Amino acid sequence: MESEKITEIVHTYGNLLYRVCVVMLRNAQDAEDAVQEVFCRYLEKHKTFSSPEHEKAWLLTVANHICKDMLRFRSRHPQIDIDDMDIGYLPAESSAVIQELMQLPVAIRAVIYLHYIEGYKIREISKILKVSEQAVKKRLQRGREQLRIRLEDQAMS
Repeated sequence: MESEKITEIVHTYGNLLYRVCVVMLRNAQDAEDAVQEVFCRYLEKHKTFSSPEHEKAWLLTVANHICKDMLRFRSRHPQIDIDDMDIGYLPAESSAVIQELMQLPVAIRAVIYLHYIEGYKIREISKILKVSEQAVKKRLQRGREQLRIRLEDQAMS
């Protein structure tokens, strides 16, 4: 597909799709992601449309499906925005540890969080994350080492 055509489609329908997605998702960042996904699917399908109205209807239908999928995912996997987390009740040294924990790779961060903050045992974490107990132990070891290094570096600064 030629880039001029794609640019034209984005300029023609981008704002409309964004507004629809914002209304459905009530979140600007998620709406941007949804619109991006709509255009990705448009590029993947290489669909031919009988008219501009047919093209517009297809894009709106795809946007609707993507938004519904995102809402379904959100309802099944509730999350807390990192900015909304209240860690003010923690002592200053714990707050620093939490901030450093957030910088670790996600696989290690998840294991450290589940074990030390939520209190799960290695076997339970293994089942939750669907990895071997040995993998959990190794991630805990790596996470402790990375946190130690980060906190030492922070203390030296």
